[in-house]
Amino acid sequence: MSDATIPTESAGAAPRSPQSGPAESGPAESGPAESGPAETRLSRSALSDEAAALDAADRLRAKRDAFVLDDVIYLDGNSLGALPRAVPPRLADAVGREWGELRIRSWEESGWWTAPERIGDRVGRLVGAAPGQMVVGDSTSVNVFKAVVAAVRIAQERGAHRDQILVDEATFPTDGYIAESAARMTGCTLRPVAAGDVPGAVGARTAVTLVNHVDYRTGRLHDLPGITAAVHAAGGLVVWDLCHSAGALPVGLDAHGVDLAVGCTYKYLNGGPGAPAYLYVARAHQPRFDSPLPGWNSHADPFGMASAYTPAEGSARGRVGTPDILSMLALEAALEVWDDVTIEDVRAKSLALTDFFLRCVEDHVPAGRVQSVTPTAHAERGSQVALRCVDAGEVMAELTRRGVVGDFRRPDVLRFGFTPLYTGFAEVERAARVLADVLPKEG
Repeated sequence: MSDATIPTESAGAAPRSPQSGPAESGPAESGPAESGPAETRLSRSALSDEAAALDAADRLRAKRDAFVLDDVIYLDGNSLGALPRAVPPRLADAVGREWGELRIRSWEESGWWTAPERIGDRVGRLVGAAPGQMVVGDSTSVNVFKAVVAAVRIAQERGAHRDQILVDEATFPTDGYIAESAARMTGCTLRPVAAGDVPGAVGARTAVTLVNHVDYRTGRLHDLPGITAAVHAAGGLVVWDLCHSAGALPVGLDAHGVDLAVGCTYKYLNGGPGAPAYLYVARAHQPRFDSPLPGWNSHADPFGMASAYTPAEGSARGRVGTPDILSMLALEAALEVWDDVTIEDVRAKSLALTDFFLRCVEDHVPAGRVQSVTPTAHAERGSQVALRCVDAGEVMAELTRRGVVGDFRRPDVLRFGFTPLYTGFAEVERAARVLADVLPKEG
């Protein structure tokens, strides 16, 4: 890609920290398009033909039929995933039969009671967690709180001098709010640092480091293996927020020795608005996981109703109160689309989609109108592209009116999310053409 046409800048994100191993190389990249209308038409035709060929060769193409979609080009799956077709009939059965007919019997006969761990294991498969380490329930915010406070308690068992929480300075705001509250509650100080600077910032006082795997604004992918290893070398624990990576790329929680992780299920996992989040506690830490929110659902004998709290064994320690069953069952049905899909195939298509979109934007959009703040290196990119432009809010509103749905992040960023299970290459090329038409003209 010609940086003169779509320059890339950090937009306040952390310095680049490549994943372990060499960066993946993308396809050969085209130079700037010629300026004449005839050449533009030829270029658009060539890109349209290429998009058709890529769609024909797409191994995941048939998965699109598993979702409720229309003619809108939906590039906001990194905010809310599309509706899987399996969800409405599953919810109808859950409401009409399991709740309507079986009623209280469904806690046992319909498997309601075991849903948090059962569905947790299905999510765990997609982020590299062996069974028994993931529980589904509550919101991402609540799970961040549980994970950070419990991690501080584990770290302070190793030494009371561990009184510092490091947090990704560009984190999603709620993570920062909760980290600051957790620091006050545990007698720690909070230290915001750039994610890429964590290896040099951790030390003997570090209790916990909280990092987003993918930056929600820019789509920058942070170095999970390297940061985890650096925190461990300093004697601390790490909590990863996987909201923008689960279902979009391999994570490898077990393989990289991650301590705790959290994330939502309504983005690339398509669990629906307000779908329950998940909490990962590595098996080695489960006996010492001391939740700051002990509830009857995580008690070793939940129906004993004892006044003293005794935590359950395993991932059930991450539960609190009565599970939100209808949302969980919707999520379980949504996860069925992953039964015959590998996350490696999803990652390959994600990179191909974002590469192609950047090429199409370079070709269709006049030079200087947009500026990419998403890294071009594959090892540093999630599954979205963020473009900075003038009047971004108005631009996104007009894109939406014309049937291209992304989202706007203040003050000047257009954010496009690419969900490989249902996004096609022809849609990507058309989206770039509409963007070119919508952008304000010079003068």
